[in-house]
Amino acid sequence: MADDLQHSAEPQDDDGKLRIYLLPNLFTAGNLFFGFLALTKIVEANITADNFNDVIRHALLFIFLACICDLLDGRVARLGGYESPFGREFDSLADIISFGVAPAFLVHRVVLHDVFQKHPEVGWFIASVYLICGALRLARFNCYAAMPHSKGGKDFMGLPIPAAAGVVASITLFLLWWDERDFARGTWRYLLPFIMVFVAVMMVSEVKYPSFKTLDWRTRRTFARMAVLVLIIGFFMILWKKVLPWALPILFTGYLVYGFVRPYISRKMRAEIEDDVDSEDDESPHD
Repeated sequence: MADDLQHSAEPQDDDGKLRIYLLPNLFTAGNLFFGFLALTKIVEANITADNFNDVIRHALLFIFLACICDLLDGRVARLGGYESPFGREFDSLADIISFGVAPAFLVHRVVLHDVFQKHPEVGWFIASVYLICGALRLARFNCYAAMPHSKGGKDFMGLPIPAAAGVVASITLFLLWWDERDFARGTWRYLLPFIMVFVAVMMVSEVKYPSFKTLDWRTRRTFARMAVLVLIIGFFMILWKKVLPWALPILFTGYLVYGFVRPYISRKMRAEIEDDVDSEDDESPHD
């Protein structure tokens, strides 16, 4: 998850010029680009058309691709020493479109519009609560990051907005998949508005979530762990159409729940889960 993972450094070089590094900001631009594509697909989707679900799936795909770009931009920035205030601000601007506006508009179009047909203002209000909380979460992070002597800790304060978008988008994908099966149908769709509000509250909460900033991608693995990882990736690549509708909700919801159970598990287990080579408690409120 990479929301806010990017960039925290002195504001300018010795010559007074802004630091604008190409590679990490290209990934951030990709994040923004996919967010825009998701919005265009949502606008194009005709709820009465036969291909409505397919168009919405394309929008969901673009949101997930934006998540991947957001995951990579911060990693590239830190690995190459390309952190900068410009990148942090650009990242937040892209995030509010891809993970704030797009998911809010998506859920309103797919579910809230139908659930609150008699009171459409309720649907818009719920979607706007999610968007506003996402913007507040990004603004809080940027304020902390701009403070003197601020250090990026291992933890995020509140659910990162890409993870929040992942929860919303993955559950929407699961609902589309469920609707197309001959499973029993009921009032379960009414749960999504409550989930969206809960996720919005979690973004502005003080619950700590791991940022995985200390994850070392160059760390050597045992042969058995590497083999298992390769097999899992191959499994998902072969059966991705059947697996993703339920695997993604489990992944993102698991991260959401992990913030609650994390304080109650041992430090050793936390280090294993988060792949953290340093078991010392280095939590920072500034993320």
